[in-house]
Amino acid sequence: MRKVLRWLGYGIGALALLVLLFALWAWFASSRVLGRVHEAAPERLSRPTALQLADAGRQARINGCISCHGDRLQGRMMFDGGPFGKVWAPNLTELAARASDQQLAQALRQGIGHDGRALFVMPSPMYSRLSDQEVAALIAWIRAQPRHGEAVSPNQWGPVGRIVLALGKLPSAVDRMEEFRIRQPFDTGPEHQAGRRIAATVCSECHGPDLSGGEPAPDVLAPGLSLVGAYDPAQFTRLLRTGVPPGGRDLGLMRQIAVEDTSHLTDAEIAQLYHYLRARSERVQDPAAR
Repeated sequence: MRKVLRWLGYGIGALALLVLLFALWAWFASSRVLGRVHEAAPERLSRPTALQLADAGRQARINGCISCHGDRLQGRMMFDGGPFGKVWAPNLTELAARASDQQLAQALRQGIGHDGRALFVMPSPMYSRLSDQEVAALIAWIRAQPRHGEAVSPNQWGPVGRIVLALGKLPSAVDRMEEFRIRQPFDTGPEHQAGRRIAATVCSECHGPDLSGGEPAPDVLAPGLSLVGAYDPAQFTRLLRTGVPPGGRDLGLMRQIAVEDTSHLTDAEIAQLYHYLRARSERVQDPAAR
């Protein structure tokens, strides 16, 4: 019996050592991921038009700047994932006071922070599709906002988050950039270019680079947008304004995005988006459509 207990003790000790070694590996591997410095490419910022400058605040809402960073861009906790970690959207009014236009543009379109490290949970791959003038207008609008508060907490990664990072299961904005460059929404012709552009810059963060479906959050699946072929214009407008589909079921994240972001699209923009997605649905069958 004593011999059995001794070997049981050896087994438990060996298992504890393996767990400790794995935890140390996950810590150092995730720290390496988080600490990696990237070299940003120079950004070309063109002078925005008066109309773009006047519309920048609305564009900030449509593109999710307000819903993530707060009504006054003061920053906020986006979610508390317990053992996964806590993710914060930074205070943009504080950040703009110490970052250059180049650094802000690189964060927006390249997913690289002012310290050279990759950003996480930042839709830079989608913003990489914004024009030089659109980005310049957004930066000018951010700088025009009064400063509120101080810097918020950096992201805090728990043990589960550390393991996910170490295993490469949580790609940064930098990691996702090439996929968005290659996988463009299907081109249905010049008559639908305005709607295609809205889809590429507003819908792709959740529904995937080419709109064939995506995973905007862990275990949250967004369908491919060929399903829009089943909507009529009134149903589609209601969806983008309220997040409520035909039948009235709760779409969760989509309802939140509709109320906070896409409800600020104009009727003309919604119509352009609808006609593009209807034309796309006639030519593309998404595997993730449901």
